[in-house]
Amino acid sequence: MESENSTLIASQLRTVLARLNRKLRKLSPSNTVLSQTERSVLVLLEQHDYMLSAELAGIEKITPQSMGALLNHLDELKLISKTASESDRRKIHISLSESGKQMLEQVRHERDEWLSKALAEACTPQEQLILKEAIGPLTKLVNY
Repeated sequence: MESENSTLIASQLRTVLARLNRKLRKLSPSNTVLSQTERSVLVLLEQHDYMLSAELAGIEKITPQSMGALLNHLDELKLISKTASESDRRKIHISLSESGKQMLEQVRHERDEWLSKALAEACTPQEQLILKEAIGPLTKLVNY
């Protein structure tokens, strides 16, 4: 019985979280020009001082050629910076530009604003408390 209950919860949770994630992505006007992989690359660059194209391609599980095209697009949009390595001129360090940082902040702000409004208007104070208390267990699932 416990296994069936876990499976049902898993199915319902997966569905609702996927829908919420899609909705948050759609609701961010600042983010509409980027693919999911481009957004992911910007977040990776935010977490590191710099990365190499090959490292990014490996993490995103795409070909080096596809990553090159993706990075060229982000460079055209001025969201990244490319700098030759001091120790090996063949290597190019990719980092998040100031414009890229501002875009990520704007996207997060837009999503937070929408979610805050939705929580206030669609959920009772008790439901908001339940959601607040669910953050811990959801974080455990993400980190599993």
